[in-house]
Amino acid sequence: GGGPSGACAAEIFAQEPNIDTYMFERKMDNCKPCGGAIPLCMVDEFQLPINLIDRKVRKMKMISPSGREIDIGQTMKAEEYIGMCRREVLDAYLRDRAVEYGAQPINGLVQEVILPTSADGKYKIKYANYAGNNKVGTPEELEVDVVIGADGANSRVAKAIDAGEYNFAIAFQERIKISEQQMEFYEELAEMYVGDDVSPDFYGWVFPKYDHVGVGTGTVINRPGIKDYQKAIRERAGPKIEGGKIIKVEAHPIPEHMRPRRVVGRAALVGDAAGYVTKCSGEGIYFAAKSGRMAAEAIVKLMQGGSRLPTEQEIKSTYIKDYDRAYGPTYTVLDILQKVFYSSNGAREAFVELCESEYVQQVTFDSYLYKKVQGNNPIKDLQLLGETISSLIRGNAMAKPDAPIDNPVESLKRI
Repeated sequence: GGGPSGACAAEIFAQEPNIDTYMFERKMDNCKPCGGAIPLCMVDEFQLPINLIDRKVRKMKMISPSGREIDIGQTMKAEEYIGMCRREVLDAYLRDRAVEYGAQPINGLVQEVILPTSADGKYKIKYANYAGNNKVGTPEELEVDVVIGADGANSRVAKAIDAGEYNFAIAFQERIKISEQQMEFYEELAEMYVGDDVSPDFYGWVFPKYDHVGVGTGTVINRPGIKDYQKAIRERAGPKIEGGKIIKVEAHPIPEHMRPRRVVGRAALVGDAAGYVTKCSGEGIYFAAKSGRMAAEAIVKLMQGGSRLPTEQEIKSTYIKDYDRAYGPTYTVLDILQKVFYSSNGAREAFVELCESEYVQQVTFDSYLYKKVQGNNPIKDLQLLGETISSLIRGNAMAKPDAPIDNPVESLKRI
């Protein structure tokens, strides 16, 4: 895979003189359906040029099921922002940088990964090579010592190593070209809409891009209804995007939790393939890039200049242990928040009401921008607990009931 996770892993491996690095990507111009938001810390940490950022979002508007609007972002400092990117631009830059360091790009579709039959045996990768814009791929094979599965939610590497299944959401997004006057409204603003009309378990969004907006939604529990939810988010945005031209339609599965097994043998999963998308916010770009880099750094160190092969336990004791220690609390907190506040219209009303709190905004943005769970003020945390209970009571008293959902067969599907 040649997205952020694969490219950032390849970049680390490629800098090692005794390691040959190959990076597979079927679509070098792939436009993954994605909100495209990256935290401020990623710009410096991954040395991203500022021209990759289409928009610097400094304000967000939360809209409740009843239409209540809360403006958030007043706690952000002048130099702080959420970066909005187009994935085709960001991904291409990261891939090109890995190639500059020495990674060998293969425009190919991996079709099968055959596991080694001995402790020091090689993995055989069978793929269709589409070099030269061939419409029909040429069957080829490559033998390697280590595999990084950065090939997304439908990971062939995950299937090959029997990593286990996970539940998933469908993310649906339309890129809509709106007028210059309408784009001025979204100059530094992103919108998040909650309500069972736009998603029964997530949120709908309007995120500004270079010269258009991304309008989308997602759901786990009612994937067959995704087009109805998309229609609703367009209607909720209303005059702000009215008359816009849909220039691209995108849909993609998004993992809902980590896979049961992320390392088997000398194959390690990263990014979406591993299930590194957060609940509540649906963020994945930073964690994809970070996991790719952390996995590669750990394995490179274990390989000692290419003189030995790492074991499964060694990779787990370094990459997996370090990743879970650093980001496990973030996944846990966001999982709890999604279960509490995205479960009903009453809870969503409470969620938007709480977003008016300056303390909530400070903790939320600091946690997002710098990727560290914030909130170490016991008094304010206790006060927030009381406010949360009160908001939930008020929200449930005023909100309309959620529409019933019945899809017992499709809801059990896993990938």
